[in-house]
Amino acid sequence: MAHLPNTKETLSDLLCRRQMIANLGSGFGGIALAQMLSQDGLASGLRHHQPKVKRVIQLFMTGGASPMDLYDYKPELERLHGQMLGPKDKPEGFTAPAGAIMKSPFAFAQHGQCGRWVSELFPEQAKLVDEIAFCMAMTTKTNVHGPGTFMMNSGFLLPGFPCMGAWISYALGNITDNLPTFIVLPDPKGLPYNQKACFSAGFLPAVHQGTVIPVTSTSQQLADLEANSKFEFANRQNSSDSLALLHRLNARHASSRTDDSRLEARMSSYELAAKMQLSAPEAFDISREPAYIRKEYGLDSPVTEDFGRRCLLAARLAERGTRFVQVWSGPQGATANWDNHGNIQTELPPMANSVDRPIAALLRDLKARGLADDTLVIWTTEFGRTPFAQGSLGRDHNGGSFVSWLWGAGVKPGISYGKSDDWGYQAVENITYCYDLHATILHLLGIDHTQLTVRQNGIDRRLTDVHGHVIHNILS
Repeated sequence: MAHLPNTKETLSDLLCRRQMIANLGSGFGGIALAQMLSQDGLASGLRHHQPKVKRVIQLFMTGGASPMDLYDYKPELERLHGQMLGPKDKPEGFTAPAGAIMKSPFAFAQHGQCGRWVSELFPEQAKLVDEIAFCMAMTTKTNVHGPGTFMMNSGFLLPGFPCMGAWISYALGNITDNLPTFIVLPDPKGLPYNQKACFSAGFLPAVHQGTVIPVTSTSQQLADLEANSKFEFANRQNSSDSLALLHRLNARHASSRTDDSRLEARMSSYELAAKMQLSAPEAFDISREPAYIRKEYGLDSPVTEDFGRRCLLAARLAERGTRFVQVWSGPQGATANWDNHGNIQTELPPMANSVDRPIAALLRDLKARGLADDTLVIWTTEFGRTPFAQGSLGRDHNGGSFVSWLWGAGVKPGISYGKSDDWGYQAVENITYCYDLHATILHLLGIDHTQLTVRQNGIDRRLTDVHGHVIHNILS
């Protein structure tokens, strides 16, 4: 029977029991027991109320997607275009002094029964606005990419804290035992700001960190799942015997180092890798999808192929039991992402074009696969852009206001929450931080964010720090 925590009991208390039971076994047996407890009882007891969401797909736009050029229509910018109304002194985190007010160079129109304004850059997502809940007054504490990316993933500006995917893995465990619980699909052009620290488990057991799987247009299968045929000794029987010996040695080593979770995580990864030899080739082989599905995701175009491939894989992984999938658009750096300092007219359209069709296809496909009733999709970025020009045609960093949206299970469709000022510079109504977004996501998963705690260095740490409230206005 699953253990049900009392109201005063924290997850750290449960982890102690969980570790004690898991440590009774060793090698494959101990890992299998841990997997069983995670999947079939103990982890599910950590839920505080009935969940509406079983799995999450997060779409992260690296660099700071410009709200007033995508979702946050500001006609006042047209009236004030060219006037020097910005701050006289360069704000912290800006890369240059504020220039003149700059209107959006892109046309906006209202869509759906909800009348949501959407830029011409997102024609496919515009068709789905009646299914989406928009958070229009997101804000953050920084105008700098690295801390901003940390904050939107872990709730803290500094490194060393678990990201949301790791917290969810820790709290709920896996849905299936033959695929990772938390998978990261980075942009083939490179990792985001902070590199793999964005997917870190921090002070949680290392087994909960994101499994980073590079995906390119030429990679049909995961590398190194099967031994190279030129090595005759590397066959299934020898591999099985070697793994059994390795696990015995590792278990003996780990038993004397119970304060370090990295070896236990490595042991679990070996067991998972063995299971993935059977499950992963099928899960990652998108050639099994009908031609019309691949076309819907944009795999027939070099513009949308990369992001479309990863969105399609996210749908397949969600369908097969991966709890949390993160899909990144854009690497760190000054180009090929959403960090449009130089020229918003030329830099933003390629990024928008690369994701618009695949994102719309993902939402439609999840519904067609029957996953809309228990899957949540999140679209976000680390901050927004200024309404003032940088140089003549670019936009600078702006943590004052940006947009995120949610789609799927438990979400009230066709609604907008919050409002930025008339320039899109600062959030002014129903201001929403990452803490509130994270609290809402955990709530949909059946978790009270104030009770998801782990004691670390004498502090009861949580994803939402000491902040956050559930945004009930956007929930059905």
